Amino acid sequence: MLREILHYTQVADKKLIGIFQSEQDISLKAIALFSHVLNAQHIWANRILNQKPKFGVWDEIEASLFAKISEENFKLFETIFDTVPLDEEITYRNSRGEFTNLVQDILFHVANHSTYHRAQIATLFKGSGIYPPVTDYIMLKREHQL
Repeated sequence: MLREILHYTQVADKKLIGIFQSEQDISLKAIALFSHVLNAQHIWANRILNQKPKFGVWDEIEASLFAKISEENFKLFETIFDTVPLDEEITYRNSRGEFTNLVQDILFHVANHSTYHRAQIATLFKGSGIYPPVTDYIMLKREHQL
């Protein structure tokens, strides 16, 4: 199921990326939030793989690079699914200290975190007169996009 949830995250993210690529007047806040989503995905994947991340959690990414970075992130997640047991514990350090979590819990967090911020971005899009794409899991499933 986690693989399905991460696939859903990838499909939903691609829908937002399409808006970032096609619209001219996207709020800087929306760009910053989606940069954060991609950075967090990158950081978590690299923590699981015991690699040093290239990005900080709030680094701003140019919208033109969103698709490339998203693709790289989901390749990392595929590597995780192929090489790391989901019940393995990962110890990592962040600004609040040192923590240990199971890979499966981290991956669920990544998907949930992404969904949370996509909703914020959808609200920002609406405020700018941009109709946000439908990214509800059940809708995408019903439409055979997953």
